[in-house]
Parts: sequence; C-alpha cells; structure tokens
Amino acid sequence: MKLVDIPNFIFRKTNIPLLHKGLRAYSMRQKSIADNIANVDTPGFRRSEVTFEEDLKAAFKKEGIRGYVTHEKHMPIGKREIEKVKPKYIIPKDPTLPSGMNNVDIDKEMAELAKNQIRYQGASILIGNIFSRLKSAIRGEGVR
Repeated sequence: MKLVDIPNFIFRKTNIPLLHKGLRAYSMRQKSIADNIANVDTPGFRRSEVTFEEDLKAAFKKEGIRGYVTHEKHMPIGKREIEKVKPKYIIPKDPTLPSGMNNVDIDKEMAELAKNQIRYQGASILIGNIFSRLKSAIRGEGVR
C-alpha cells in the first residue's frame, strides 16, 4: 500500500463515504425544493423530487439477488451495490392535475424543506464527529 492510499483506506473504513452520499442527496433535494417553492405560482410547472433513501434501503437489504453487468450496455438486475447508489432528480407523475396547472403544494414543500435541513445538519454533525475521532487517534489521544 502506498502512502497516498492510506487516507482513502482509512476513510473507507468509516461511514464518511455513506454520509457524503447523504450530504450530496440532501444538497440536491434542497435545490429541488427551492426550485419548487420559487415556481409555486408558475402555470404548468411540475414539481421535482430527489430520490435516494429508498434505493439505499434496498441496497442494504440482505435478501434478493444481485446480477453482474459484464458490458456497459447491459441493464443491471437485482439489488444495487451501495457504492453505486446515487441521488436522482425525478418528476413524479400526478395524473389528477388538470392541464396547465402546477402541482406545487407550498405547505408540503416547507415541511420537506425543514426535514431536509435536519437531515443535512445531522449528517454534517456525524461527519464532524468522525473527523474529530480520527484526529484524536492520529494525535494519540485517548477516546473521549
């Protein structure tokens, strides 16, 4: 193992990569919610969402099969590897809306905004705690 590979090795043994994915998802979701709120009165606007948690939960499940892709044009089957789970923008289908109206509910968006801010803040605190423990370990200090 090269000296340059040591930080990557150490970080992979922590929850930092997973929390980083979460922070990226929450950041994308923040932009999506802000866009929805900004267009609350725009006729014909369709709200967007960011999906992440459902895919992550599915990747953590023990049961199920996982297919291996041997060519870039093959479709993946079964559950996905955790490393490959990424947040995605989607526009949910809402067939109940009449043509020309938008589907932004400001109350729902504000509630989602608050939940997302709490998630982002929690993930940031957890990453900070991990870095604090790593720094203590590097300095040779005892566990706090």
